[in-house]
Amino acid sequence: MRVRMNRRVASAVVAAGLLASAAACGGGDDDKGDDKPEGGTALKGVKIEVAAKWTGPEEANFRKVLKAFEAKTGATVQYASTGENTDAYLGPRISAKNPPDVAILPQPGLMQQYAAKGSLKPLSADVVAEVDKNFAPYWKDLGSAKGQTYGVMTKAAYKSILWYRTKAFEDAGVQPPATFDDLVKAAGTIQDSGTTPFTLAAGPQDSWTLTDWFENVYLSQAGPDSYDKLAKHEIKWTDPTVGKALTTLAQIWGKPDLIAGGVAAATKTKFDESVTQTFGQQKSAMVYGGDFAAANIATTKAKVGADAKVFPFPKAGATDPAVLGGDIAVALKDGKGAQELMKFFASPEAGKTWAGLGGYLTPNKNVSPEAYSDPIAKQFAAQIQKSGDAARYDLSDLAPAAFGATPGKGEWEALRTFVQKPTDVKGTQERLEAEAAKAYKG
Repeated sequence: MRVRMNRRVASAVVAAGLLASAAACGGGDDDKGDDKPEGGTALKGVKIEVAAKWTGPEEANFRKVLKAFEAKTGATVQYASTGENTDAYLGPRISAKNPPDVAILPQPGLMQQYAAKGSLKPLSADVVAEVDKNFAPYWKDLGSAKGQTYGVMTKAAYKSILWYRTKAFEDAGVQPPATFDDLVKAAGTIQDSGTTPFTLAAGPQDSWTLTDWFENVYLSQAGPDSYDKLAKHEIKWTDPTVGKALTTLAQIWGKPDLIAGGVAAATKTKFDESVTQTFGQQKSAMVYGGDFAAANIATTKAKVGADAKVFPFPKAGATDPAVLGGDIAVALKDGKGAQELMKFFASPEAGKTWAGLGGYLTPNKNVSPEAYSDPIAKQFAAQIQKSGDAARYDLSDLAPAAFGATPGKGEWEALRTFVQKPTDVKGTQERLEAEAAKAYKG
């Protein structure tokens, strides 16, 4: 779901509501046995299974959104976690003709694959009307294939920011950098002050963070047109623009002393751990993470907007990088229940419910920025609604899942290997191209 934002927000104080709501829902199991709220009865007796990859705070918040749907309709909704590899979970169930009613897919590329195989149910006319009413055409197009609309963009993620500990920056006497060269210089100054600059999540299941680093650098250096071509594999990964981006990243990835625990630790670190290590254990000054990292920070004693702030991903070229990610809901079974849940996901009501819980953004233009529980999210939401032609969806999520979204394979593993051998730019490019050529043909 990659839409782009113009230059954005630095830091703002997060309202206590974000911290309270995120912390309160940190243990998702507590909600699982709650009684369904009283409410509508249009779908009384209807059971709906919805599958998504979310766990922890994200799952807990999503369950609250599902409970709002239950209260509205009388339906009973069961949640199933797919794990990080959504296709590995859904593929066998689809083949066995026992899919969930609705699934939340982490990338449009996977939606396109399922649509091509005939595994998805087109949205009904009233759901499409809800999409048209609440979303810009760009978002509808991302949920469509060959003239049919299949998906609803349920959740967006702003992925062009770095989070930092304010005390670490103050102690080192540095300001948030505006360019990548300044980022490298700031990292050296922070290191000299006695603090490790970065925590890097490059574990096998979480090396999607590395693709986000690459996308921000590549978009900034190569520009939107080349970004689009690379996403479609119209430019090969052996192209010099890719090599330039990797060489730029090696200025940080190639210096183990800049990374908490060095390469050995980074290649085992999960995303959630990278955030909590930075703000809970103070192992580093900075960590990459989209807006959704706020939910993880809220599980520590650090306060978003005070102890933990953000700055725009520094420019590595002429373009201000602004990458969005997101999740797309699709129906895998016929039936009123699935379509009604899809319609709910497309509505402002669902977005407003989720926005008030924290750790969430939506491209739904009828969810006012005022619905969000903290100032940072309010500003990101406004940027999404105003995003211009430079905005882009996460490149790896636009690629076939085998290349852009599979732990241990494709782009994830190629970049993870590059972290371990950052001098091998040419070899990394060749590996990326070989994996991409295979995935795009399939």
